[in-house]
Amino acid sequence: MKKFAIILSLFSIIVLAACGSSNAEGEQESDKKTLVMGTSADYKPYEFIDTKEGQEIVGFDIDIAKHIAKEMGYELKIEDMDFNGLIAALNSNKVDFVMAGMTPTEERKEKVQFSDIYYVAKDSLISKKESNINSVEDLKNKTIGVQLGSIQEGRAEDMQKNIEGIKLSQLDQIPQLVQELKSGRIDATIIENTVAKGYLDNNKELTSFIIDSEDEQGSAAAFPKESEIVKEFNKELQEMKESGKMDELINKWFGKGSSE
Repeated sequence: MKKFAIILSLFSIIVLAACGSSNAEGEQESDKKTLVMGTSADYKPYEFIDTKEGQEIVGFDIDIAKHIAKEMGYELKIEDMDFNGLIAALNSNKVDFVMAGMTPTEERKEKVQFSDIYYVAKDSLISKKESNINSVEDLKNKTIGVQLGSIQEGRAEDMQKNIEGIKLSQLDQIPQLVQELKSGRIDATIIENTVAKGYLDNNKELTSFIIDSEDEQGSAAAFPKESEIVKEFNKELQEMKESGKMDELINKWFGKGSSE
């Protein structure tokens, strides 16, 4: 009987030790700091799905976010969603920040706060070569495709006010816009020039021109209004610029000389 009691006691110690180990691991797991980034992975080369890597989301924004998260001591988790839903996801605490080639417009600033600008690009108007659309004025009575919720949507709405007969077709993703253009369901689309480059290279029937703008537009990360990490994020952005890391990533994703 005494022998049985000793065995039972030893068994209890082992079980308690195992439970203690499990709790410790659970605490260790819960203590890990994770930043959840929202993006819209249809915006190559900023963020897109690389099917060669098993549906992995890669791109310029992804490399920046991974670098900064590591420097800040966080693990990075990426959530892919439609561009139009990113700010809503941010304000409902589904994500900690957003990187999606997003421009900090005044309207968006009312809802979220932005990091410093990390890259500046221009807009291109894309059309079929056969359409003979060579200027903004040629868009009279034409249908323009734009990404829903994008800065380009706002630009097209401004065009509507000044050019007779322009109609808008708003879609969720860039590939949809290009397909609509190729199929003839829209006459033109407005896409950032760095993003448009890949589609122009792969579709020789398409052509483009840069839309002149007095307003310099750039990309920034978006955070909730009361976020405490924006300051540190900006510090890491600045260090990337000063160290040459940002130029390295710009040249990697947009081509050599793009950082000049």
